[in-house]
Formats: sequence, structure tokens, C-alpha cells
Amino acid sequence: MTRTRFFAAAAGLLAGTVALSACGSSSAPSQATDQNADAKEVTLTITANSISGGKNAAGADWITNYVIPKFEEAEKAKGVTAKVNFQPNGVDDQAYKTKVSLDLSTGQGADVTSIDGIWLGEFADAGYISPLEDIVGKDKVQAWDGWKQIKPAVQQLTTYEGKQYGVPDGTDGRVIYFNKTLFAQAGLPADWQPKSWDDILDAARKLKKLPDVTPLQINAGKAMGEAATMQGFLPLLQGTGQPINKDGKWQGNSQGVQDVLNFYSKVYGSEQLGDPLLQQDAKGRDKSFQEFSQNKLGILIESDYLWRSVINPVKGVSPMANRDSAVGWAKIPAQAPGKGPNGADFVSMSGGSGEVINPKTKYPQQAWELLQFMSSADAIKARIGSTPQISARDDVNGEILKADPLLNFISTEVLPVTAFRPGLADYTQVSAALQDASGMVASGKSAADAGSSYQKALEGIVGGSDKTFK
Repeated sequence: MTRTRFFAAAAGLLAGTVALSACGSSSAPSQATDQNADAKEVTLTITANSISGGKNAAGADWITNYVIPKFEEAEKAKGVTAKVNFQPNGVDDQAYKTKVSLDLSTGQGADVTSIDGIWLGEFADAGYISPLEDIVGKDKVQAWDGWKQIKPAVQQLTTYEGKQYGVPDGTDGRVIYFNKTLFAQAGLPADWQPKSWDDILDAARKLKKLPDVTPLQINAGKAMGEAATMQGFLPLLQGTGQPINKDGKWQGNSQGVQDVLNFYSKVYGSEQLGDPLLQQDAKGRDKSFQEFSQNKLGILIESDYLWRSVINPVKGVSPMANRDSAVGWAKIPAQAPGKGPNGADFVSMSGGSGEVINPKTKYPQQAWELLQFMSSADAIKARIGSTPQISARDDVNGEILKADPLLNFISTEVLPVTAFRPGLADYTQVSAALQDASGMVASGKSAADAGSSYQKALEGIVGGSDKTFK
């Protein structure tokens, strides 16, 4: 999406309450990196889409009750009187995105802003955010010891065109879950680790022999929404060795896309290894969770969300009392050994968010100090509290996840091979086109027809075939 198109969309969302002409000023840093570096009285502001008692309340409470008092206390010990304010939000993500983008475009906005990782490239292209090194200085950025605790793959979350724009604050990972009870009945091993797509299909064929069991769930179609992209199409596409976006171009109806669509065809076509009706059901994903928890579904790709919040025996929405003994997990294999990016045998996809610094901040150094403080091990542990969750930091994960085998597995085995969605304005529409193509195949269309339809849709989204590659 061009900058003009983005502004138009943003203005439309605000129903004309913001004049288009008010937007458009570049947010590239206009001040020196050491501006006000020696100030003894400093005021900073943090904003995030969280609010106490409402959306993401825990995050808002963490900022209010931990970050602000602890940071101000630390600054006081250095002889600096720091006043940190929090601007809470508790709105739809798109409304929050519109608000912060308009704030940043007009030189306003908080000094430290939380954004979704998939917005990063769009904000950077629009000039709303700048590389950290441009705001605070390359030496200061490189000197932060926190980078050593964040895997290079995870740093991708706040990296755009080779530049670090912020600090990741959390992530996740996707694996293949399997039901050990059903695997035992089908003669499959409890320590199953598929090494190729064929291994997945072979296991599904054995599970098919069990009565009243759906062997395999690979999310497809628009009814599944983004879950069809992140838990289906994109990890499979990674397994062909080519990302969805490369060198600024989107992958069209390539051999890799055809291979993915043919995989869907094998799952939902004549072999009937998956349930095509689930893919058309608005509640299909939830139903797949229920089937898995009730020993009626053998294999599915999901994020750690399934483990933490769905089949959690204590507080899951589809609890499995015997989750810890009955559920297995494995890394997602590439199409064939060594076929993943850079010869990888396994792949994954991750999401997450991060914090960026306003390029127009009056206090670049102090804002960087605040961001480092928020991203420190102690602060992250305070944010997570007693509920284990994957953070961006290895040291924190090593401490808080050691009692949870699945989360520890993702932290140590999956994150090193993970990839993130491209943070580009067209991504959402491209994702919808991928969902549509996979849904067509799940409904009985050929991979060739679905691929041609995807290519046509893609060219319409990005503005021509010269912006795609095969």
C-alpha cells in the first residue's frame, strides 16, 4: 500500500474526523540523537492498546504498577526527575493502529509505542517510525546487552529492510500437535517427528483406519481467517524454501504455491484425510479444538495458544484432563529434508508485537533507556507473572518455561527456525487471497485453478505481475 492509500484508509476509518491534509509530514528524526541527553527533568509517555479493567488489562497494570514507578525510581537514583505517563487504549486493533499512525504522522504521539509486528514495514515506509540507530545512535543501540538474549530469528519481528526499528516484547511458535492415544491405536510412535510432508500424510492414512476419527486438520479457507494463513498456508510455503515476500515482491502462483495447494488437495480431496466441512464453518477452528480434546482428531498445526488456553486442563476452553500425557508435539517439517529456507529441515511461523520510539521524541536517550528498562529480564518477568508465556528473551524463557515442556520446546527448538509475516501494508489482502485459494481446494477445486485465481487476485492487490515472483 502506498503512503497515499494508507492515509486514505486511515481517514476513512475515522469517518472524516481527521483531515487528510493534516497527515503527511515525515516522522524522520529531526533532532540530534543526543538532544536533551543531560536533562535533569524529563517527561515521557508510553502508549499501548491496553487498559486497566478492559482490553489487555494485565499489560496496562504492568505499565502502571511496575514500569512507571520502577523506572522513575531508577532515574531518581541517577539524579534525574522523570515523569512517565501512560496513554491507555482499549479498542479494536485497527482503530488503535489508525490512532497511533495519525499521531506519529503529525509529529505527535507517545515517546514509546507498542505496535503489532505486521505493521512495522507499513509504518516505516510511511515515515512514521525510524530505525533505532537514527533516533538514539548506532553505538547506543548496539551496546544494549539485551540483544544477546533475543534470537536473531525473533529480532525479525521488529526488523525491516535490515534495520532494527524497535524491541520485540513477545512471540509465539507453531508446531504439529498429535493425539498419542490415537497414535497408539494406529500403531504410530509416541515420539513421532515427521521429516517431510509425506510423513504427515502417511501418519494421517494410518489414523484414517480408526473409526470416527478425523486424521488431519490443516486450516484452509476464509472461514478460518488468519488461522488458515498462519497455521496452514505460510508454514507449508516456508517448507518449500521460498517466503511469501522476497526482495519486495510477493510470491505468485509458483511451483511452491502449487505444491502447497496440492498438499491441501491430498488432505481434503479423494483420500479424505481431513474434514472439508470444518473449513467452511465459521466455528470450524473451535470445533477442531473440541474434536482434538475429545480424541476425535489426530493431527493439527497450531500455536502454543492451543496448549496454554484451549486444552489447558485447568482453564482451557476445551480442557483435556490428561493433556500432559496424551498430547504430543513435533516440529513442522519442510516439504522434504533440507527443502526449507537455507536448507532447513524444519520451519515455523510466529507472530508478536514490539515497542518503537517516536522519531520526534524530545528525549531520544531517555526514551531508549525506558525501552531498555521495559525490555529487561526483571521487567519481562514482572509482566508475565505466574502464567508461563513465551517471551522474546532467552534468559527469561529459560527460567519461567523450564516446568512447561511444550513452551520450553518452542522456545528452544522452534524459535530458531521460525519466520514472521512480512510487515507490509498489502499483507492482509494477500493473506485473504491465500485463504481463498486454500478454501477453493478444500471445496473441491483443482490446485491449478486455485493457483490461477490466486495469481489474478494477487496482481490486483499489489498492482501488477511485475510485483510478483514465481
